[in-house]
Amino acid sequence: MMQIGLIGLGAGAAAALLFASVTSGSWLSVILFYLAPLPIMIAGLGWSHWAAMVAAIAAAAAVGIIFGAAFFFAFLAGVGIPAWWLTYLALLARPATASAGAPNEPALEWYPPGRLVVWAAALAALIVLFAIPNFGLDAESFRAGLTNALNRMLQVDVAKDAALPAPNAANTKRLIEFLVTVIPPAAAVLATVTSLVNLWLAGRIVKFSGRLARPWPQLSAMTFPPAAAAALAIATGLSFIDGLLGIVAGVLSASLFMAYGVLGLAVLHDITRGITSRPFLIGGAYASIAVLGWPVLAFSLLGLVETMFSLRARVAKRRGPTAPT
Repeated sequence: MMQIGLIGLGAGAAAALLFASVTSGSWLSVILFYLAPLPIMIAGLGWSHWAAMVAAIAAAAAVGIIFGAAFFFAFLAGVGIPAWWLTYLALLARPATASAGAPNEPALEWYPPGRLVVWAAALAALIVLFAIPNFGLDAESFRAGLTNALNRMLQVDVAKDAALPAPNAANTKRLIEFLVTVIPPAAAVLATVTSLVNLWLAGRIVKFSGRLARPWPQLSAMTFPPAAAAALAIATGLSFIDGLLGIVAGVLSASLFMAYGVLGLAVLHDITRGITSRPFLIGGAYASIAVLGWPVLAFSLLGLVETMFSLRARVAKRRGPTAPT
């Protein structure tokens, strides 16, 4: 227990330093800021979810001491608790149902990676929704608060750099109106990606160290629960409604679309097995998403097609057995 506490404290200190690095203002510090959940997840996957909990609380306390009490709750809700919960779920297991004539099957059935992806999307949406009341409790006050914050930000940026031309008022207004619309769903997408990348990195690091308790899952075979598609359909429909409900639904639908984009990439990994140009196809897919962003929508649709028509099973039936990747 002492080791778990010490590991948690060390991971919490690392997470707090990564979070606080953003105050330096450099581009590298932004990357380090988004890696703040990584030490907490490493502690959780490598030692236990108790170590992750200690790390989350210790990091939140350190951030609160440095920046103020509000940041304690912001870090705990936005970084600490989601990181702890994902590692807790990742290590959940139950006895596997024994099949007749299959004595070599694993004794444990681990929490499915597809459900972890859905949880990451749901937590990302909650993180963004947790921040909305800071700007307003209804749609108009939220948009006004976010508009004021963006106005101040743009004015400060221009004031810092005398070489920048004075912004045209009409263009600035249009830009801010656009940002007010896209920032909530974009923040949900970014939070989803951040959680999943950190969880994957933590898993690989802990696996390399030999401390990963569960076997590495076959990510290309992941599936989503049927309720996820229903939640996406409902959230997408409600996102067209005016008011705060539409904003909330837009945030949830954006994070779930990103989750289905991950499922679509898993489908791509699976259906391209045995194809000679597979590395170029997969590399091109990731590069297009990293550079352009919008191609992820195509993979979201691919994930939805997989959910409705079992595309991987159809391709596998025509292709025949191949080695898993």
